[in-house]
Amino acid sequence: MLSNKRIQELELVMEFEKVEECFKEVSSWIESVGRKRLKETVNLDDSLEMLLQAQKQFKEFDLVASEYCKRGQEALKKMNQWEDLSFVDVHSYRVKLQTYEDELEDFCTQLDETRHRVCETVRLYEFFDKVRQGICCTEEDVKS
Repeated sequence: MLSNKRIQELELVMEFEKVEECFKEVSSWIESVGRKRLKETVNLDDSLEMLLQAQKQFKEFDLVASEYCKRGQEALKKMNQWEDLSFVDVHSYRVKLQTYEDELEDFCTQLDETRHRVCETVRLYEFFDKVRQGICCTEEDVKS
């Protein structure tokens, strides 16, 4: 039984190293690129044309960011199988995994919120643009 326990611990360490390597790559991208790009979309432009350009750029970023989120979530999922193991040596791995999971969840949540905010802002500007055009047409009809 002791031998089986040690084999399971070694398997855990090897699996954790793979997950950690993947997550370090994801985490590095989040810190060096992801968070900076999210901060750039805080102040959206005042014209519909500029806003549509910002939305296009954000969509391109969103595709890449979503892929990193997916990779991180898949890596963390692989470690879920170890949650039922109750040996003492696993605690330090669980703490690291929780840190990785919290960081990933925070970034993915910010990405979702930004995606929603950009979409809603574009819809609002498009609505106001239609209203403005309707008012201009009505004013022209009244002048005629």
